[in-house]
Amino acid sequence: MRIRIVGAGAMGRGIAQWAATAGHTVELCDVRTEAVTAAVDFVRSMLERAVQKGRMSADDSAAALERLVPLDDPWTGGPDVELVVEAVREDLDTKAEVFGKLEQALPESTVFATNTSSLSVTRIAASLRDPGRLAGLHFFNPVPLMKIVEVVPGAATRPEIPPALTALVESCGHRAVTVADTPGFLVNHAGRGLVTEALALLEESVADPAGIDRIARDVLGLRMGPFELMDLTGLDVTAAVIDSIWEGFRHEDRLRPSFLTPNRVTAGLHGRKTGQGWFAYGSEAPAPAPEPPVTGDPDRPVFVVAGEGAEELRNALDAAGATVESGTGPSGDALVLVPVWGTTVAAAVASLGLPAARTFGVDPLPAAGRRRVLAVTPAAGPAAARDARAVLARGAGGAEPYAVSVVRDTAGSVAQRLLASVVSVAASIAERSLATPADIDLAVTTGLGYPAGPLAWGDRIGAARLLDLQRALHASTGDPRHRPSRWLTERAQLGLPLTEPGTSPADCA
Repeated sequence: MRIRIVGAGAMGRGIAQWAATAGHTVELCDVRTEAVTAAVDFVRSMLERAVQKGRMSADDSAAALERLVPLDDPWTGGPDVELVVEAVREDLDTKAEVFGKLEQALPESTVFATNTSSLSVTRIAASLRDPGRLAGLHFFNPVPLMKIVEVVPGAATRPEIPPALTALVESCGHRAVTVADTPGFLVNHAGRGLVTEALALLEESVADPAGIDRIARDVLGLRMGPFELMDLTGLDVTAAVIDSIWEGFRHEDRLRPSFLTPNRVTAGLHGRKTGQGWFAYGSEAPAPAPEPPVTGDPDRPVFVVAGEGAEELRNALDAAGATVESGTGPSGDALVLVPVWGTTVAAAVASLGLPAARTFGVDPLPAAGRRRVLAVTPAAGPAAARDARAVLARGAGGAEPYAVSVVRDTAGSVAQRLLASVVSVAASIAERSLATPADIDLAVTTGLGYPAGPLAWGDRIGAARLLDLQRALHASTGDPRHRPSRWLTERAQLGLPLTEPGTSPADCA
């Protein structure tokens, strides 16, 4: 296939390398000739590096470079060009102008694709005489390494084009997911679940950014915490995406932005690229503060209140040699540990008549690493909290101790709220039929690097158990951001997995 790529910036050069390596002839062009020269040099260096690392033969590298054809004029004719991929700056008028000129220069059979990440494909196509020839083809940076592409049909896109683009993408070694033309498409939309809830937790002073990131990594198993991720992406970019998706979905509560971001963006606290974001960067940046040492009494007796995960916690502490009391209530000196599932420690203190100064919450969510989370209320005694942390740090049978995060009491604690939000946003995408459950999970694991797709992750917890969590969060907080989705509620009631598309009316026609 002969493919023309318009725009020789970071995305255009990456798409060019990907397509040329896969065996396609690639015309690379830009309104700036020097950008094309720099892009060709960049692709050459990437191919040479691949040869040096043994990932490509010298002959294959040379052949790929021969298939990369620099063009001086983006608007030149091309009777053999079968596909154009536009990768210019993210501006509707600019993209419309580019396609208008291409429509005059190239045959009617040429398919047009836009690499937009945030603009409406339908609106871009509307400027064309034939809007049916255009679809979205959204790559992720760096293109050769991020092996996922979103295929986005516009409202007028001809039905044969998305399958053809999907076949092309997958023949070149990437995975393709078909996504509705909606704000954020799929990956950016699904990614809001993590960062918006992390910002909400910070708003409520549940934990600081480093503390939330530790829990995200060690309990949920994410490679990067949400605040590290925002610093890597750039808070200016992240905040703009959050706002645009929230506005695009008409102020959907699950996607609600935080009041924390606008001032930080204005102040230039964008993250790695500015040297300061949620964390400091650079050679002169102070080292991250270590977690405080465990200083309490690990032998103080504990009583575990019955509830979600109570038996597992009780058995784990007993195996670690802790003094775990049995019976119907704690002794006068025992620490009281309450496994919280969508609820607060304060509510348990009030409803069960527990001693507030020595009652603490423990997150029963199974952890990916060796970390436990201790929730403290404003009435907790500091010395008792230190002792509770020491007890929870004990490892069984000589195993290394657990790290123990101390957070402010909140409904569901940190990890539960992050996970519930990730699953809830993905379930709302499935509920609206914006993408299939399989494509949602594929796109998120490939594009965001989560340890599991959000719907499959929810199935690990169980739809019924997750519904209990979200109902408890909603009831405890009154915040509509926590309301269960219809997708989750129906599947919990019917005994279906979250990854199951289910029967639709169309299946019964």
